[in-house]
Amino acid sequence: MRLFGEVVVTMLVILDPPGNTPIFLAVTRRLSNKERHRAAYLATATAFLVISIFALFGQTVLDYLKVSVPALQVSGGLLLLLVALQLLYGRGTGEDGFAEATPEQRTSIAMVPLGTPLLAGPGSIVATIVFFSRTEGAGEWLTVLAGIAVALLVSLVALRFSGFLQRVLRPTGILLLARVAGMILAAVAVQSIANGVTEFVTKAIEAN
Repeated sequence: MRLFGEVVVTMLVILDPPGNTPIFLAVTRRLSNKERHRAAYLATATAFLVISIFALFGQTVLDYLKVSVPALQVSGGLLLLLVALQLLYGRGTGEDGFAEATPEQRTSIAMVPLGTPLLAGPGSIVATIVFFSRTEGAGEWLTVLAGIAVALLVSLVALRFSGFLQRVLRPTGILLLARVAGMILAAVAVQSIANGVTEFVTKAIEAN
C-alpha cells in the first residue's frame, strides 16, 4: 500500500493535472466539445500506452539505441518548445497553430503533444523506469501500474471537465489563456532542456 501511494503522489506531481488543464484548453480551443472530450480520452490513453511501454522495455530500448535519459529530456523539451511557439504566435491563418487542420488532424494533437510529451514526458517516463526497476514480483509490478493508472485517471478528469473553465473564460479569455499557456509551456520546455544539458555536462565531468 505504501508503494501504491508513493507512485500515485509522485506521478500526480509530475503530471500536474491543474497545470496541464490550461494548456489543454489552449491547444484544443478550436475543437468542438465532442472533439475536446475525445481528445482528453485519447491523450490519457496515449500517455498510459507510452508509459507502459517504457515501463516494460524502456531501459532496454534506451540501452540498445544508446540513448541516454538526458537526451530524452532534451528531445521532449524541444518538442514542447515548438508547441509553445505555436500557442504564442500561431501558424497559418488562424489564431493558433491548429486552426487549418481537419477535425481528424486536430484530434490527433491529443496524441502529440498532449499525450506525449506533455503527460507522458521525460519526467513521468524516468519515474516509471525507476519504479519498475525497484519492483520484486508480479504483485509490486501490478501495484506500480495501478498507481500510474490512478494518477492518469485524475488527469483525465481534469481534462475531461475543463470545458467548465472554458465557459467561464469565454473565447476572449481562452485566447489570452493560450498566450499565457504558451509562456508557461515554453518555460517548462526550457527547464527540461536545461536539465538534460546539465545531466550531459555532469556525466562528462564524472567521466573525466
